[in-house]
Amino acid sequence: MSADFVSVRGLIFEYGSSRALDEVGFDLPAGSVTALVGPNGAGKTTLLRCLAGLERPLAGSIRIDGVDVLEQPRLAHAKLGFQQDFFGVYDQLSVRRNLLHAAAIQGMNEGDMESAAVWAAEAVSLSDRLEQKAGTLSRGLRQRLAIARSMVHRPRLLLMDEPASGLDPEARRELSGLIRTLGAAGMTLVVSSHILAELEDYSTHMLALRDGHSAQVAVLSGTTAAKPRWRLGLVGDAREALAGLHGMAEVSECEIIDGDVEFAFVGEPLARHHLLRHLVDQGVLVTSLAPTGGHLEKLYMGDRA
Repeated sequence: MSADFVSVRGLIFEYGSSRALDEVGFDLPAGSVTALVGPNGAGKTTLLRCLAGLERPLAGSIRIDGVDVLEQPRLAHAKLGFQQDFFGVYDQLSVRRNLLHAAAIQGMNEGDMESAAVWAAEAVSLSDRLEQKAGTLSRGLRQRLAIARSMVHRPRLLLMDEPASGLDPEARRELSGLIRTLGAAGMTLVVSSHILAELEDYSTHMLALRDGHSAQVAVLSGTTAAKPRWRLGLVGDAREALAGLHGMAEVSECEIIDGDVEFAFVGEPLARHHLLRHLVDQGVLVTSLAPTGGHLEKLYMGDRA
């Protein structure tokens, strides 16, 4: 895959006399999940709409997987999906009909539309609701349907504008899991949000916008699926914990910090239980295990300085 799957150069966009984007430029690697952050009015939604080919900038270039979005918008649309900051689903249509409609808009062959709808529903865990009307779904499930509509044609790039807006904590957690799954499957994602803690849960990169200007893309945790970091509180020699963690499939990037051990960990809650049990069986004196958090926020605030 290309190292610059998304490439933006010198992007300028103006609303009347107001410049929303001013010489914005960056590269994003394939398979990355990029947190697009910045204060209100920084130009995040405008940037996403330009990437999606829905707005034409005054100047600059946008290439997605080698395709010039401004010169070949239809070809670019086949490679990307855009989940905007409103649901955009048809309440009176079933989940299946919503997805078939989205597939038709994307110009898919009629023979492929049904299988595409079934795949998209399965990807967002809506397979058991294919015949249910969208208007009867909960807010979280409607959000899932909106995401499924945006990716029914299996895009290589998915743009998401405030996808967690208005969701309850459980729905937010499910959304985070879905984004991690899509990223792990190789899809490139750009997610705009104000909730830094949630972005950190799944993002591999950060792109900050301020007053229409872009900062350098920062790498958070690799270039594929995000790896949240955890801190292991200890009594005694931390090197014993390092030895106990050595070779565990879910664990990587271990380091000793102030007598504790920090490491990247991608396992589910049951895997954390097994990790702790393994360490205790090895005689390691564990006092706590908690996510470190705050890495994205530190980068963001540092960029502000």
